[in-house]
This record gives sequence, structure tokens and C-alpha cells, in this order.
Amino acid sequence: MATLTGHSARLGDSALHFSSNRRSAKWRCPQAALMPNLHLPMRSFEVKNRTSSEDIKSLRLITAIKTPYLPDGRFDLEAYDALMNMQIVNGAEGVIVGGTTGEGQLMSWDEHIMLIGHTVNCFGGSIKVIGNTGSNSTREAIHATEQGFAVGMHAALHINPYYGKTSLEGLIAHFDSVLPMGPSIIYNVPSRTGQDIPPSVIHAIARSPNLAGVKECVGNDRVEQYTYKGIVVWSGNDDQCHESRWNHGATGVISVASNLVPGLMRELMFDGKSPALNSKLMPLIEWLFVEPNPIGLNTALAQLGVVRPVFRLPYVPLPKAKRVEFVNLVKKVGRENFIGEKDVQVLDDDDFILVGRY
Repeated sequence: MATLTGHSARLGDSALHFSSNRRSAKWRCPQAALMPNLHLPMRSFEVKNRTSSEDIKSLRLITAIKTPYLPDGRFDLEAYDALMNMQIVNGAEGVIVGGTTGEGQLMSWDEHIMLIGHTVNCFGGSIKVIGNTGSNSTREAIHATEQGFAVGMHAALHINPYYGKTSLEGLIAHFDSVLPMGPSIIYNVPSRTGQDIPPSVIHAIARSPNLAGVKECVGNDRVEQYTYKGIVVWSGNDDQCHESRWNHGATGVISVASNLVPGLMRELMFDGKSPALNSKLMPLIEWLFVEPNPIGLNTALAQLGVVRPVFRLPYVPLPKAKRVEFVNLVKKVGRENFIGEKDVQVLDDDDFILVGRY
């Protein structure tokens, strides 16, 4: 501190001298700019890419976290932070930020990267933050992934190019373009992308040390194809994850249901085979997916009073009959097993706010 003060004083004297001899004085570079090693050393938790793919491979419960909104459609960061804290307290080991469940498809890239950075800054020391930086455009995927790692995410989630699709060689080239940047999970969900990522593609990119594993939604036969070869797999289907974990070698699950019942989902992934618990959760899981995700989850979280009943269009809440059904499911599973502390409510149609422009 004394050294810095001394140099500041000398710089001040120099500035005064320059000012008083404005016409004749020769400009001199500020001395502080020439001093070596003025910067503070990086602390251990700030080291870029400190997480290896091996750290990601061990995660058993990863929550695809919901993004809550304010009535004007902006992120409700207070509610988001509360959701994150409830995941950590109840044993989730990782979160997917801005995935399908988190409605990354309805975000601008600025919003996307901001939310990843916010999550890392507030919770990165307690839980692994996996940013969904995938895109159907390789250029966008590269840029977003660079930004995601720059703000500190531990790993990236990458989907195959959707809608326009591409050849198998194109899939390999796409993933080879993003894998060098850091630990990554490949997400295969043909029902949304319109194109399967076959094992031949995964085997081709498995040579990259940054491939942490695959989030697989095709089914348990495919899961076993990978785990038999030593490739890490997370089930992308809540209704299959118990069998995936204990009968087909999956490391764990990337879960939607854990937004609501993280403690029970942790038990399902950590405590050995539990057909009874799996059966107990199945009606809730089936309810969650009666319409495309995240419609059911958004409705449920609003009914539990942990997020505002705000939907970014084109998502709209489940109809009232299904909302009544959810109240009964909560009672059956046990309110104590769900996040939040308020009584579950049905909510009227007029309680929901639908936002088209935000």
C-alpha cells in the first residue's frame, strides 16, 4: 500500500509539472503503468477452466433448472436464487442453466450468458454450473460457449443442429468445433431436434478428453450401448432414470422433476434400487409431461408459490383440471417432499400472466 501511495504521489507531481509547462514539457508515460506485477494473483477458484471433464462425469443428480419471470417478462433473479438454494440444500450436484426446461430457447444470448454468469458467481462454489450453449448454428455455438466459459461455467451442454439438420459427418464436425473449449455434455433428444445422434457419432468424438458424457433420451437400450463401452451417460427421461441408473449403468439423471422434489430424486439416484419410491414418483412425472416440458413444471412451481405465475409465450399453463390434479398429487406424495413452504393452490386462469414481448 505504501508503495502504491508513493507512486501515486510521484504520478501526481508529474501531472502537475506537465500542466504547468503545457507548451514545453515532454509527455512521459505514467510510472505506474511501467511497474511490473501490480496485479493481484488469481485466487484458486478464479482459475479458468478449473473443472475437468472427470469432475463432471461423477455427477449423479443434475437439475435442469427453471427460469422464473417477473410480470414484465424479465428474469426474477430473487426467485431464481431461491430455487437454486433449494436445489443445493436438497442435494443436487449440478444444474443445467438455460436448457429446454430453463427456456433457453426463449432467451437472447445476452440473457443466456448473463444468467450463466450470475449462477456461477452466486452458487458456483456449491454446485456445478453447466451452461446450455448449444445451437443449430456452429458459429453461434462456438461464440456462446466461449462466452460461457469466460464467465466461469464448469461445463457446456451441446445439442445437435436441429430443424435444418445435417449429415453424420456434419454432426461430428459440429461437435469437434466446440469440444476443445472445455468439458461438455452432448444432448440427444430426437423428439425435439428431429434427428438422432447415433452411437457412431458419439464414438467418433469420444476421443476428445473434454467429452464428459451424453444426456440420452432415446431409451435404456441406447444407454447400455454407451455404458458398456465406458462412455458416461445421464438419463434424460425422468420416467426411465431409475432403471437407467441401477440396471443399465447410467451415472445419473438430468432431471426436470428434481426442480420440485430434489430430495426424493437424490434418494432415487444415490440410495440404491428403490422400485417403491420410483412407483411413488411415477404419477407426478407422468403429470409433468402431459404437455411438452416445461409447461407442466412452470404450472407446478406457480401452484407451489415459489415462482410468479408468469409465462413467456408460446408456453401457457396447464388447464384447471390438471391444476386440480397436481394439488392431489402433492398431497399424495407429501407436501414436505416438495420445495417451498406455501400451501399448494389450484390458481385461477386469471392468476396467470402471459408475456409475448419482453
